Amino acid sequence: MALTDEAIGKIKSMITSGELGPGDRLPREGDLAQRLGLSRNSLREAVKALSIIRVLDVRQGDGTYVTSLAPQLLLDTLGFVVDFHQDDTVLEFLEVRRILEPAATALAAQRMSDAQVAGLQAVIDGLGDTQDVERLVAGDLEFHRLIALGSGNTVLCSLLDGLSGPTTRARIWRGVTQEGAVARTREQHQAIVDAIAARQPELARSWATVHVAGVEEWLRKAL
Repeated sequence: MALTDEAIGKIKSMITSGELGPGDRLPREGDLAQRLGLSRNSLREAVKALSIIRVLDVRQGDGTYVTSLAPQLLLDTLGFVVDFHQDDTVLEFLEVRRILEPAATALAAQRMSDAQVAGLQAVIDGLGDTQDVERLVAGDLEFHRLIALGSGNTVLCSLLDGLSGPTTRARIWRGVTQEGAVARTREQHQAIVDAIAARQPELARSWATVHVAGVEEWLRKAL
């Protein structure tokens, strides 16, 4: 494993130094192994590991390429990892959401266009008075996705997207079992939109914190 780690480090250095950029093809295996002072086996293992985390793209019969390195691509594996965690570990993901989401909401209050804010309001209005919990949760996911997108930070957006999925089941569970949860969610969503529309980042941050913390607090008690 130490030799593989060394090989990963050397390929990473080629990318971070700019020698290899997004979309570039790696030199032939033999040439690259000789150049980096690695065995072909160590190089293959490194390439395999880097392809799993979407840094490299191995194309059979064509070669190995550096991917686009876009944040949403590199962070895609986050959702895969968190799918294996149990409900008590979901609390940790909610804690991270409570840290990141208010920051994204504050940025959204500064950066979202009027059309994007109108889109947020449309999500709320489109749900009306429905009591269908799964539909409400789908609307909640879209609401938060649009806010993350409105932050204008692609890394933050990708992180929040990866953290959103694992908490879906907890949101549905809360909506079914906790009295008044649906009404509170509607009220908090509207307060968040109002703060964003008024271009008040700190107020938007506060409402987002209250919103995410409510789910976290409920799950702690439920578990």
